[in-house]
Amino acid sequence: MNILDFKKRKNEHRKISMVTAYDYTSALIAAKTEIDVLLVGDSGAMTMHGHSSTLPATIDMMELHTSAVVRGAKEQKFVVADLPFLSYRKDLNSNVAAAERLMRAGAHAVKLEGAAGNLDFIRHLVESGVPVMGHIGLTPQSVNQLGGFRVQGRESSDAERLMTAAREIESAGAFSLVLECVPSSLARQITQALTIPTIGIGAGPDTDGQVLVWQDLLGLNTEFQPRFVRNYCTGAKIFADALNSYAHDVMSGDFPSLQESYE
Repeated sequence: MNILDFKKRKNEHRKISMVTAYDYTSALIAAKTEIDVLLVGDSGAMTMHGHSSTLPATIDMMELHTSAVVRGAKEQKFVVADLPFLSYRKDLNSNVAAAERLMRAGAHAVKLEGAAGNLDFIRHLVESGVPVMGHIGLTPQSVNQLGGFRVQGRESSDAERLMTAAREIESAGAFSLVLECVPSSLARQITQALTIPTIGIGAGPDTDGQVLVWQDLLGLNTEFQPRFVRNYCTGAKIFADALNSYAHDVMSGDFPSLQESYE
């Protein structure tokens, strides 16, 4: 999949599947699946590093995860990398340098949150050859300003603000837009209003695609169960059972066997 396929998929009413990835092994597995897009999300600060929000993510962290994912994806998947908190809210040189690091790490596009204050930068990146994915609704980097992880756009004034932001991001040149934790009816209206595809997370079934976090999709995070998550396997139990079986075999002397040893 390449950047031209995003709008083509929207026009053909073919959904886009996206999942986060943060390391080589996960990307290697995903590369052999039907998933369309890998997102190196700043959510890695939470899922991989144990922080309570995405704010501790740095450009160093995102560059490291991006390069690992790109090596695992082996050019089989379109890779998008998140610009982390405040990395694109400085002077233009610093902002471009942050995007450059992620692109040189192998990303095919970058993602940033919000419209206000970002539109000129989005235009500059697009004009410089950097594809940009937008992100509105619940923007985790603004969690403190939003008062927590809350659904956005329920009030009519907020819905109008998000519709305006979506149109502005499209006009600035973004090739797609993530809608996070917004009412399904609003997500449908935004999706119908735009010519670029929308990718939802907690935004109902009418967006042009969906994204889930790797650990949530695979049931690896048993402490986080928001309404919009569907576990496609009980990953935490599968892994724990395998580890317990290994520990039992070690203690009993069953592992390693003669066939698993060198003479």
